Amino acid sequence: MAWFLRKSKNISETQIKEMPDGLWSKCPECATVIYRKELVENSFTCEKCDHHFRISAQKYIEVLVDKGTWEETDNKIRSADPLEFVDTRPYKARLKEAYTRTDLPDAVTTGIGKINNMNIALGCMNFGFIGGSMGSVVGEKFLRAGRRALEAQMPFVFISASGGARMQEAALSLMQMAKTSAFLSEFAEARLPYISILTDPTTGGVSASYAMLGDIIIAEPKALIGFAGPRIIEQTIRKKLPEGFQRSEFLLERGFVDMVVHRKELKSTVHTMLSHLMGNRNA
Repeated sequence: MAWFLRKSKNISETQIKEMPDGLWSKCPECATVIYRKELVENSFTCEKCDHHFRISAQKYIEVLVDKGTWEETDNKIRSADPLEFVDTRPYKARLKEAYTRTDLPDAVTTGIGKINNMNIALGCMNFGFIGGSMGSVVGEKFLRAGRRALEAQMPFVFISASGGARMQEAALSLMQMAKTSAFLSEFAEARLPYISILTDPTTGGVSASYAMLGDIIIAEPKALIGFAGPRIIEQTIRKKLPEGFQRSEFLLERGFVDMVVHRKELKSTVHTMLSHLMGNRNA
């Protein structure tokens, strides 16, 4: 096996195409071909350039939560279409396609579990579901997860990966910004920690609400974080943006995030932060 893996580092594109699907992945940053098993063991990051692959909520749960402790909540809530919205396609058709393609009820997964034996409420966005857009279901599930944390007096951790508010729900989507922000004010009054983890990308209405309201804001390396995208900003101000603009490291230098943490160190970092913040209430 060791001999095979050494050879695999120089494998050609033609050889990759001749192999069964799912055995290899190509790093979009440095083009290194990575054996799938190695990628999983490395928390879906590239050993050569440290690129963090976009992963699903389920994968983040596996990274963060102690094995066997995860209990998903509110997985039956689905979006309605009260506006009967149609752009190039009906909103109902977009939802149906997203349900089929992702096998998920919406753009966020919530539940309770343990991090190194510490009880937490956790939410994680699914970017694959209509671009991780925030609609009424995302706001409602965020609120319910937070309420569970409040009632049980445990920390609340939320992982964002979003293109912003869901335009097909119009004002109903924008209302979720106020709804989630108002709850976090209540959560802060209870002196319970809320940790926000920003992944690539975290943009739009999500970045303008609960994503940037954490007691501690952690970002993954090189994640795109901001309200409007850099291309739109450049077109608006008609100036070239600085190198690395809206990336995690750029925001860290300017105080918008508290730390940039490698995915392999995410669990230990979150546990350390929560241990300090919970103090004697640590479960």
